[in-house]
Amino acid sequence: QVQLVESGGGLVQAGDSLRLSCIASGRTSSSYAMGWFRQVPGLEREFVAAISRNGGRTESTESVKGRFTISRDNAKNTVYLQMNSLKPEDTAVYYCAAGPSPTSTWQLYLRATEYRSWGRGTQVTVSS
Repeated sequence: QVQLVESGGGLVQAGDSLRLSCIASGRTSSSYAMGWFRQVPGLEREFVAAISRNGGRTESTESVKGRFTISRDNAKNTVYLQMNSLKPEDTAVYYCAAGPSPTSTWQLYLRATEYRSWGRGTQVTVSS
């Protein structure tokens, strides 16, 4: 099983940028499709972005398209979420997740229930 640790969150102003990182250990991250989710207290965990094992396919939720980019460096067992033009409504705890293994090279997962391992999250707060 893979262990995931997120970092890079913080308090920023609207319009600023942050880059979140998720480091995988236990098994190489290249074995997994990966995703980023976010959650606000009292609400369900929301899909943000996903990336296939080889990084060749990505998908993101409509509200972050053009602002957030998911990427991965399998040599470093790390997945990133570059967040630009941040808005107050992006404020949430951001979670990294690993999908089931084995999985095909180009597979993506968009639902939280499809993921098997989760990090503990990193807080992102965007002030107006």
